[in-house]
Amino acid sequence: MRARRKPAADRDLPRLWAPWRSAFLSRPRQRRCIFCAAARGRSARTSRLVDREGSAFAILNRYPYNNGHLLVSPSRHIGTLLALRAEEWTDMLRLSQRLMRILTVRLHPHGFNLGVNLGKVGGAGIPGHLHLHIVPRWQGDTNFMPTVSGTKVISQSLDELYRQLSGSSRRAPGRRRGRPARRPRSRR
Repeated sequence: MRARRKPAADRDLPRLWAPWRSAFLSRPRQRRCIFCAAARGRSARTSRLVDREGSAFAILNRYPYNNGHLLVSPSRHIGTLLALRAEEWTDMLRLSQRLMRILTVRLHPHGFNLGVNLGKVGGAGIPGHLHLHIVPRWQGDTNFMPTVSGTKVISQSLDELYRQLSGSSRRAPGRRRGRPARRPRSRR
């Protein structure tokens, strides 16, 4: 029996290779949520937690698309934007603004991509815990390397980036920042 050839349309499709993502795609799935573990973790350095704002926090992406790729998440384990409380969204955006200012001063990007992937089909690698991607961008950062050699160049180690970003604040990154605790309303 002869093997069937693929239709001409499939053979002629251009291929986009992204081998730097294989470490993420082929690793065993974790049973615990990396965001919840980072929020509860004792060591900000181990979880690569770079900053907090009220009910939100930010960590380095271990599989970055670009140097400085951060993930901003609510502390509460929720997977949809619709379940997010207004305070959590405000804290996430306030933290994102502060981190973009820090990234601008420290890394000098020419622009940013911000994005939220909702659900597995929507591209979320961790669909159970909502997170916002902050990806610094530079003119020409999509160069020939991925096309010619199948390699994405990230110019800085995560440890070096962590030291650079976590040292940008006067306080330790594990400490919470934000609004003071609310006082109960008095009944009149």
